[in-house]
Amino acid sequence: MGVLNVTPDSFSDGGRYSDLASAVEHGISLYGEGADIVDVGGESTRPGAERIDAATEAARVVPVIESLAAAGVPMSIDTTRAAVAEAALAAGAIAVNDVSGGLADPSMASVAAAAGCPWILMHWRGHSRDMQKLATYRDVVSEVRDELSARADAAIAAGVDAGRIVLDPGLGFAKQAEHNWALSAHLEALTGLGFPVLFAASRKTYLGRVLAGPDGTPRPPDGRGAATLATSILAVASGAWGVRVHEVRDTVDGLAVWRATGSPRFTKI
Repeated sequence: MGVLNVTPDSFSDGGRYSDLASAVEHGISLYGEGADIVDVGGESTRPGAERIDAATEAARVVPVIESLAAAGVPMSIDTTRAAVAEAALAAGAIAVNDVSGGLADPSMASVAAAAGCPWILMHWRGHSRDMQKLATYRDVVSEVRDELSARADAAIAAGVDAGRIVLDPGLGFAKQAEHNWALSAHLEALTGLGFPVLFAASRKTYLGRVLAGPDGTPRPPDGRGAATLATSILAVASGAWGVRVHEVRDTVDGLAVWRATGSPRFTKI
């Protein structure tokens, strides 16, 4: 899954693809580099980000999705709002990537059920502005597993096909670095629930901290590519269905090497 943020304020690439021409060009490039799906988002979910209104979010993503769909690029819509998801699906998106796991907008389940599309449910405890205050766990692996299982059960009860549900541990969302590393090391606790698992560590702050310089300054986002690739390969080796990344070509190349060892190919939904 290649990341396409059409936002002015995303943590890594905010403002780079906020106009239609550059966004479409980058989306086509990601697909050409080997992304199976391009994840289009119009609202930043970085820690501390303020919310925008639904009309602004839709205005950012719908023209991009229409243009990329016309170019034959498969896309997911990265949104927590049912109205935006519905507009994006009508414009040509084929999946919904909901970082709130359906909690932010109760109407999202009916949209996903009616569309019959893949619905990615991420572990979430609150909106970006306050989410780090909610990063308290006794056992992060078991708590995330149980909370995601509850979200999957709720989706199925709302009419969503169980075979279209994907789970995401939500690295960096209401989680400190130690929580991210624990989830990465015990991904089998999530894959054991029986749903495909999406792993999304790309360029995140906890990777920058591991790569900090001698003075303790974290490595900037653009310098976290190798660490992202390493975590992505480890995740796939642990059973992840997919990885969400900024550097698609490097990831495709790295996974080609991993597969050359005789490891199984990916499954798709």
